Amino acid sequence: MLERLTVKNIALIERAELEFADGLNVLSGETGSGKSVILDSINFVLGAKADRSMIRFGETECSVSAVFSIAEGGAAFGILEEMGIETDEQIIIFRRYRTDGRGDIKINGVTVNAAMLRRLTAHLVDVHGQSEHFYLLSAVHQLETIDRYAGKALAAEKQTLKDLVGERKALRDKLKALGGDEAERGRRLDILKYQADEIERADLKEGEEEDLSARRLVLQNAERIGQGLADAVGFLSGDGAAVDALAGSRRALADLSRFGEEYSALADRLESVLLEAEDIAETVRDMSEDLSYDEREAEEIELRLDLLRSLKKKYGQNVGEILKFRDSAREEIDLLTNCDEEFAKLAKLLAENGKNIAARCEKITALRKRAAETFCKNVESELKTLNIKNAKFCADFRAYSAEEAQNAGENGADEIRFMFSANAGEPLKPLDKVISGGEMSRLMLAIKTQMSGLNDISTYIFDEIDAGISGKTAKVVAEKFADIAKEKQIIAVSHLAQIAAMGDANYLIAKSEQAGKTLTEIKKLTPDGVRTELTRLLGGAETSSAAAKLAEELLNESAAYKAART
Repeated sequence: MLERLTVKNIALIERAELEFADGLNVLSGETGSGKSVILDSINFVLGAKADRSMIRFGETECSVSAVFSIAEGGAAFGILEEMGIETDEQIIIFRRYRTDGRGDIKINGVTVNAAMLRRLTAHLVDVHGQSEHFYLLSAVHQLETIDRYAGKALAAEKQTLKDLVGERKALRDKLKALGGDEAERGRRLDILKYQADEIERADLKEGEEEDLSARRLVLQNAERIGQGLADAVGFLSGDGAAVDALAGSRRALADLSRFGEEYSALADRLESVLLEAEDIAETVRDMSEDLSYDEREAEEIELRLDLLRSLKKKYGQNVGEILKFRDSAREEIDLLTNCDEEFAKLAKLLAENGKNIAARCEKITALRKRAAETFCKNVESELKTLNIKNAKFCADFRAYSAEEAQNAGENGADEIRFMFSANAGEPLKPLDKVISGGEMSRLMLAIKTQMSGLNDISTYIFDEIDAGISGKTAKVVAEKFADIAKEKQIIAVSHLAQIAAMGDANYLIAKSEQAGKTLTEIKKLTPDGVRTELTRLLGGAETSSAAAKLAEELLNESAAYKAART
């Protein structure tokens, strides 16, 4: 249960701390006093999306802290253990959000993210607000409601179905690897043979593309290369050019060799340079004479490079990858050519799997229909006590074919719609087509009453579920709250005196002005304070004796009802 809530700088709340009790906790106050802020704060600490607009004006951050007590061995304990968070039957959740859009979340002092927080709090609190009306109008969520009601027996069957669906996928993957049916295999073989033959005909060689690109570059620049080689030949071996100059220098130094060894050494060095220069000159001359432009060769290079680019685009980034693709294609060709026996075996297993899935779907449907019949009958009874005397409520199951069942997913083949009629003589119609707001609130309460014992959630929060009701119906709603509150903690925002009178703890939410600022304050009411608030809710002034008398009657009736239910 939620023991304590501490709110700081949320909307008009500067700071508030609430100690919640077991049973029914009722929050009331004038319209616009800030009742929704408390629920927004609870939703925030439970993991709802944060918004800068929730931060109190003039402040840089807001925060909410919640303390929960939990029973050992529940789902929340298991989740905390998976997260590596220690607990001693108490969970402290702290969440802060800043104007820069950043924030932090801690569970028992350990930093977590919002997804981890929501995973935990889903097992701590069930919040019912106006948005849940839309939740129940969805066919998918209607089926989820029936599944939760059906309990462990259905869950076990769905797990078996999940395993069968996984097996079906594995079998289909294996068959796909074998090319599918005979026609598909034939098409696949044709494609693979074409691809392997195309690569084979190309007769690829490692490094070929680089060599071709280099040769193409030479051909594209043949004129420039020829001119450069001719210039180099002239500078090296022309009259008076480099070779002649080096030879003259060598001779001059050789004549001086008798005057010292250093001149002889220099002459020897020049001899080496001269020989190298003559060799280079000869090589450049040969290259110049051999240089030519062959238009046909250039065209063949372009065609070959185009082929290589095409193969790379289809089969791999380089020659190695293309050849690897070819080898893989050859292996698959061998497999598909000799897989008839394996294909027949897998096809038989897949057919058996389909029959098993269909049978499991039928069993799941039977369980759902039995659960839906009981659930709808009980909800219908609850609605009648909630002053919808002629209520009719059922789940309409769409029929499905054997083929649909064999191809069903993990949730089975069922599609349902909740059908509803509030008035005698009116036919049942889809829930979203006929139900009013006040009827929807009572339907949700009837469903909560039926579902409250089916999970380990200890706290239920209701945001003005009493909208659109009054009088005798309001009294019955209050009694339903009291019934649920025997086993669960309820925190309810209400404007009805009947519900407030049934509260085990009452809180008044009010606005005030202090130092030019508007503040929302929350205080727990004393017994006298409860009487005063009931008088206000009944429409009387504090001095109204009639309203005060009626408030006292409501308190006495509520006390008597709770005592009789103990």
